[in-house]
Formats: sequence, structure tokens, C-alpha cells
Amino acid sequence: MGKVTGFLEFQRLNEAAEAPVERLKHWREFVGHLSDEQAAVQGARCMDCGTPFCMSGCPINNIIPDWNDLVYRNAWQSALDVLHSTNNFPEFTGRVCPAPCEEACTLRINDDAVGIKSIEHAIIDKGWENGWVTPRPAPRRTGKRVAIVGSGPAGLACAQQLARAGHDVVVFEKNNRVGGLLRYGIPDFKMEKSLIDKRLEQMQAEGVQFRTNCSIAGISAGAGNGAAESVDPKQLLAEYDAVVVATGAEQPRDLPIPGRELDGIHFAMDFLPLQNRRVAGDTDVPDINAAGKHVIVIGGGDTGSDCVGTSNRHGAASVTQFELLPMPPSPSNNPAWPYWPIRLRSSSSHEEGCNRDWAVSTKRFEGTNGRVTKLVAVRVNWDKNPDTGHMRMVEVPGSEFVLQADLVLLAMGFVAPVAKVLDAFGIERDPRGNARADTDGNSSYRTSVDKVFAAGDARRGQSLVVWAIREGRQCARSVDEFLMGHSDLPR
Repeated sequence: MGKVTGFLEFQRLNEAAEAPVERLKHWREFVGHLSDEQAAVQGARCMDCGTPFCMSGCPINNIIPDWNDLVYRNAWQSALDVLHSTNNFPEFTGRVCPAPCEEACTLRINDDAVGIKSIEHAIIDKGWENGWVTPRPAPRRTGKRVAIVGSGPAGLACAQQLARAGHDVVVFEKNNRVGGLLRYGIPDFKMEKSLIDKRLEQMQAEGVQFRTNCSIAGISAGAGNGAAESVDPKQLLAEYDAVVVATGAEQPRDLPIPGRELDGIHFAMDFLPLQNRRVAGDTDVPDINAAGKHVIVIGGGDTGSDCVGTSNRHGAASVTQFELLPMPPSPSNNPAWPYWPIRLRSSSSHEEGCNRDWAVSTKRFEGTNGRVTKLVAVRVNWDKNPDTGHMRMVEVPGSEFVLQADLVLLAMGFVAPVAKVLDAFGIERDPRGNARADTDGNSSYRTSVDKVFAAGDARRGQSLVVWAIREGRQCARSVDEFLMGHSDLPR
């Protein structure tokens, strides 16, 4: 694939990004896509490696060597067709996916991986610019109706696939706009929401209907959404031939320590969506703002990174991010190839300004007049419990310290879907609180309730956008088989 000697001749080229001092002044995307010539050179680096581990590293099994080669040969429209054959929304993954495909790249053994994500980004942007992304309505309708609860990447991928199979699909969303955490969990500086709007136009032309401000089991999105329409799960089961629950895993992990009740301590997902709503033009948005404040972000993952970037754009006085685990190593090569390695990663938000600290456990919050002013933490070591063999956390004696904290953001991940929604449908839960539904055999993605399916984070737990797309596509095939007895949809 690509040029036979390309990996020897060319170096990896990263996408150009606006300087931090400039991008902190706005909420737009600041990473550009490669030019045609740059993308062709990067495609030339793809090796004819025999076994393309990049494809197995990608949850949706993108046919990466093929579209790398097509870009190298300037066959952009064919590259887009190959990309869309496995991925409904490459404009999302080309921006926010952590690119496990690149960690699995054979070239990654002793060199920089092929810039797979940047090539994907360039392909889909070129497709939109040239009008190649068009509706693909089904040639005939089946008369079957499917309700999808949740409009995140899993729900949208499932909806598009089922509409293309000829079914009548209605997507129910609790927020005032469609997109789930794509819309309200990812900051605009990482992914502008016009990308979602363009896909929604395509899907509506393909026959998908969207109903927003719909409350299932009394779960609404809160302020700024207008009056919520109550939707009875029993009514959905009566009116539709199949129901897909794709509500995500929105129950956040809490930190039950002394002082947690103080004002100024919020979950990340009580903070991030508000800025997205402001950018979108919503009014009467609650004023949780980092301007002029000393911000502490607890949690070292992507959500914590997004809190850092958002706080810096608000004009925070300082931003500190804690992680409970030790600081990972930063090797030049990948010791875990072709698997996802544990190593130090720094995001664009960290480049913009952040004090990062590892192996820190928060002991308590302190405040004045009911509002948080201080955070008390302690350093910890991790060792193996000789009795169980499991890793355990041990506090370092005398390591307690205090930091000023005007705003504390809890970004420690999510534990499960909102239980009320699953209970309203009567769906059995697994030990982790997710919807119980396996992915094997003829009952793939089916829950304990007849004709009810589950996909995405609601089924597998908190994960990546690319995994949600995979699950939505596979669930769509399972629903199609359930309704029609067979399916031509790809998995």
C-alpha cells in the first residue's frame, strides 16, 4: 500500500494547529487538515505489511490501507467511499478519536506511526467541500417502525443504518438539540457542531425523524431546554416494532468526602455542556464559570482535559489537574504493540496551560459561607497487596497539602447509564449497572425485554466515540434481522 519505499523516505507530519495564545481567544476548532499533497505523502508511508494491524486496532475495522493508498494515488472520492463503508461519521472520529489504529500500526514498532487520523480528517473534509457526501435513501420502505432513545454516536449510527435498510426511524433526545454528548460533551474547540448539523440534514433526507426535549422516565436535560415532552416507554413498545436504548453512560463517578456538599464543586458534565449551550446561542444558561478562579480538575482523562481547555478559555486564574494513578512513562516507542499502551499523553488543552500532578488523593474540601475555598489532598503510592495480588493505594505519611480552590470539577469518569431509564423499560442490568445484552449469536444486542435492544455506552459502559459507532452499526444489523428475518447491512 502507498509507495513501496515511502516509509523509508518520508517522516510523519502532524496537522498544523493555531498557537495557544491565539486559540484561547475563541471557541472554534484550531486544528487544520492536511493539504492534498501532505496527505498523499502521509498515505505513501503506509507499508505493504501483509497483516494490517491498524484494522484490528480500529474498533470499526476501518479499511485503512486501502484509503491510504487511494489518497496517495489522488483518488479521493474512492477513498471517501471506502471510509464510509465502515464509518458513518468520520468527521467525528477524525477529530476526537484517540486513534488506537495508530498505536497498532506496524510502522509504530520502531518509528512514528502512519498519520491515519490526519488522513481520515482530510478525506472527510474534502468530501464535504466537494459535495460528495449526499443522502442515500432506501430504494423501498419496509413499513417497520423503530424508536431509538438517545442521539449520541451509537443512536445516530444505528438510526442511519436502519433508515438505509428501509425502516421508519424516530430518534428521541432529551436535550433541545440532537447529538447527545457529541453535542454537549465535546467542546466546540475540539469539534464544531455544524458538523453534526450537516449529518442530521443528510439523515433527515434519508427518512430519519428527530424529536427533541423528550423526557423518558422523568429524565430531562435541565435548564435551557424548554418544556419537556414526557414519553412513556410502554407507549413506545406499543407503537414501534423495535426499540433501541442508546442513552449513553451518563451517571458520573462521585467523590463522597467531607465538604462535598459545598457550592463550587460540580461534575464535569454539569460544567462542559453549559459552555456548548452558550456557543450555540442558548439563553438563561446557569452561570458556572471559571473566569478569575483557581480551578481544580480531579481526573486525568479526556473529560478532565476538556475541563482544562474550557477553564483556560474562560480566563481562569490557574488550572490544576489531579490524577489518582502514578504518572505513566513516556517511552519513544510502543512497548505494548499492537495493543493500546499505558504512557504519558498530553492534549492540546495541557499545552495551553495546566499544572498536572499524579498519585494524588483528595481528602476533603473546606469552605467559607457554604462555598469551597480549599482542597486538602495527600500523595499516595501504589503497591501490590501480598494477600490478594491486587494493586492497592497507600497514603504517604506527612504528604498532606492544601491548595486554593474556587471551582472544583469532578471528571473521574462515568459508572453506568441512568438507572431510571433502564428500569422504566424493565431492562435487566449487568453487575456494572449497564443494560445486559450480549453481542453474539442471533440475539445480538437484545435486552431482557422483548423487541428492546441496547447499544453503545448504555450496553458496554463508558467508552470511545468509535466504539459507540461500531455498536450502533452492529445493533442496526441485529434489529434488521429481527424485523425482516435477514439483513444485508454490514456489521
